[in-house]
Amino acid sequence: MTSRLVTIAFIVAVTQAWTFARQQPGQSPAFRASTLLIVQNVVVTDKQGKPIGGLTARDFLLTEDGVPQTIAFAEYQQFDAPPLGATEITPSVPARPASTLPSVTAVGESLNAVPLPGDSRYRGKRLIVLYLDLQALSFFNEYRVYAGVRKYLDTDMTAADLVSVVVYQNGRVRVKQDFTDDRDALGAVIDTLEQESIEAEQGGGGFDYDPGGGAFGEDAGTFNMFAMDRRLAALQTTVSNLGALPERKTLVYFGGAIDAGVENLAQLRATVNAAVRANVTLNPVDPAGLTASAPLGNATRPSPGGTAMFSGQIAQRAVTRQQSQQDVYYSLAKDTGGVATFNNNDLSMGIAQAAQAVTGYYMVGYYTTNSAKDGKYRRVKVTLNGTLAAGADVSYRPGYYGAKEWAKFNSYDKERHLEEALRLEDPVTEIPMAVEVNYFQISSVEYFIPISVRMPGGELTRPRPGGDTKAVIDMIAEVKDEYGVTMRNSRDKLEFSLDAAATAEAARRPIQYEAGFSVLPGNYVIKVLARDQATGRMGTFIRKFVVPNLEREKVRLPISTVVLSTQRVPPAETLYSVRQKIDATVANPLMHDGLKLIPSVTRTFSAGQPLYIFLQAYQRDAEAVRPVVAFVTFYRDGAKAYESEAAAVDAWDPKTKALPIRLRVPAGQLEPGPYDCQVTVLDPAGDRTAFWRAPILVVR
Repeated sequence: MTSRLVTIAFIVAVTQAWTFARQQPGQSPAFRASTLLIVQNVVVTDKQGKPIGGLTARDFLLTEDGVPQTIAFAEYQQFDAPPLGATEITPSVPARPASTLPSVTAVGESLNAVPLPGDSRYRGKRLIVLYLDLQALSFFNEYRVYAGVRKYLDTDMTAADLVSVVVYQNGRVRVKQDFTDDRDALGAVIDTLEQESIEAEQGGGGFDYDPGGGAFGEDAGTFNMFAMDRRLAALQTTVSNLGALPERKTLVYFGGAIDAGVENLAQLRATVNAAVRANVTLNPVDPAGLTASAPLGNATRPSPGGTAMFSGQIAQRAVTRQQSQQDVYYSLAKDTGGVATFNNNDLSMGIAQAAQAVTGYYMVGYYTTNSAKDGKYRRVKVTLNGTLAAGADVSYRPGYYGAKEWAKFNSYDKERHLEEALRLEDPVTEIPMAVEVNYFQISSVEYFIPISVRMPGGELTRPRPGGDTKAVIDMIAEVKDEYGVTMRNSRDKLEFSLDAAATAEAARRPIQYEAGFSVLPGNYVIKVLARDQATGRMGTFIRKFVVPNLEREKVRLPISTVVLSTQRVPPAETLYSVRQKIDATVANPLMHDGLKLIPSVTRTFSAGQPLYIFLQAYQRDAEAVRPVVAFVTFYRDGAKAYESEAAAVDAWDPKTKALPIRLRVPAGQLEPGPYDCQVTVLDPAGDRTAFWRAPILVVR
C-alpha cells in the first residue's frame, strides 16, 4: 500500500436493505435493516505509475480490522481519456485457482441484487465543487477568484468535468449551481456573484449582518465574522452533504486565511474527518497569489509603533503568520488527498491541478460485518488477488470512523462514552462552542488561567426524552502541556430546570461556563468537552495557548491578557460553576465590588451597553508602587473613532504586585460596526509601555 494520499478516497453510505422471507403459516417475516455499505475508492497503477483498468470484484481482497469482507461490487471510473500509455488488463490474464477466488459477483456480470449507489449520471465524471468563501475573501481577491474560475471554464474544463458552485456568505452555505457541464450556466453564476459584489461595494460598503438570532445569543453574522471555526463548520456541512454520492469529489476552496493557532483545532480535525468520510478531497487555493509585502505593512493599515519596528519583530511575525496560514492549507489538502496551491497568480491552475489529480479509479463496495456503533476507527486493507499483486500499486484510504449511537447506551456506556470522547481523534462538534483563555500572574512562578466557555442556549430547547423538564450538561476541561502530559483538569455538571418560561429564556441566551486553574509558564493545549445527558449531543473545543514568563520581560511593561465584557453580575446569578485550583487566599481577579466580570468570548458587543475592560500590569521589580496610566482607543477603517480619557492607577496588590486596570466605555459612544480595540498602558517612572490590540464588533 502506497502512502500517496493524493490518489486515495473513500465514503461511508448508509442504505436500507429490507429482506422479506417467504412467510410460512405461523412464521413471522425476517428483516435486515440499516445495512452499512462502505465504498472505497481504489487507484491501481503499474510500476510506472500508469493506471490499470479492466479489473473485476474477483481481483480485489479486502479486510476490515483484519476480518475478510465480501466485496459486493467493483466498478472502474474512466474519464474522457486515460493518460497516454495506460495499461489495460485483458481477459487473457492467467486464471487463479478457484480456492483463492472470493464468492462474489464480478463487475460486468449480473449485479441486480447489489445495485451501485448514487446517481448514474455521475458515473465516469470528475465531480468538482468550487467553494467560494465570500465572507473571508477580501475585495480584490474576490475578483481575482472570479477571473480564475472564468479562465478555467474557458480553457481547462474537459468533457469529463461536472462542476458545482457553492458559496459561503452571511453565515450560510448556498448551492448556486448543481453539478453541470454547461459552461454558459456556470459562467452566468460567476457573473451574477460578481455583479452582486459590485452593487454591494457601490452601495457604500456599509456594515451589514444577518439580523437573525445566532446560536451564541448574538446574531449569526457577527459571531461568524470572528470565529474561524464557524467557517470550518460550514465547510464540514458542505462536504457532509456530498457524502450521498459514492464517487470521488474534488472541492476547490477559495477563501481567506485560516489560522489554526487561534481557533478550535477540534473543528479543523472534524472537518478533515468529515471530508474523508464523504470521499471529498480538499484543494485550497491561496487567492492572494504571489505577493510582495512591505516589512512594516502596506498603506491599508496605520504605521506601527514601538521598538518592534526597528528590531524586525513585526516583519518576522508577518512572515510567521503567513507560513502558519499556508501550513493549514497544506494540512487540509494532505490529510484529505488533495492538492494545495500557493504563490501562483494564475488561480485557474489550482482548479486544473485539482482536477488532473483525479485519474481513473475503482469504486469497491462492501457491507461491513462490524455493526457496532461505537465511533471507533476501523482499519481497511485492500490488496489484489494472485499474480496481480506483484506488478501493481494499490492506493486507497486506510480506514474510517464508525457511527455513534446514544439511545441504547446504559449508564456505564455513557460514562465510558464521555471518557473516550476526550481521546477521540475524530472530535464530535455537534454543539457549537467558543472558548476564551486568559492569564493573570499570581506569583513569580504561577499564573491563574480563567477559562470561559460559551454555548448556544438553543441546545436546551431540544426535545427531552419522556418530556423531562430537567437538562444536565456534562462539562470537562483538560489542560495538557506541549508533551501531552495532563497538567490540570476539572469536571462539572450544569443543571437547568426547563419550565415553559425558562425554555423560552434559554433559547435567547447563551450558556456560559467557567473553570480556572493555576499553571506555570509554558505552551499548553486546552480541550473542553460538553455533553447533553438527555440527547447525547456533544461539543469539543481544542485550542493551543501560551502562558509567557513575564519575569523575563525587561523591555516592555508586563501585563496580563485583556478581558472585554458588557456583564458584571453577582456570583449567585451566574449560570455556571467555577473550579479555582489556586490558594484560597488569592482572590479571583475577575471579582470586584461583589460583582463578577463575565468575559465576552465572541467579542461582540451591543452599542446600547457599556463596555468594561480589565487587565493587570505588574511591577514585581519595584519596592513601592509606581503609578501607571491607561486608556483605550478604537480604530475603524484606519481612523481613530473613539479614545477614552486616561485613567491613573496607583494601587496594587502587595502580594502579587499587580495593578488592576479597569476602563469603561459608556453606552452609545461607538456606532455599530467592526473596530480595532487598542489598550495602551504607560509606566512613566519605569519608562516602559505596553500595548494590546484585537478586533471587536459593535451591534445595535
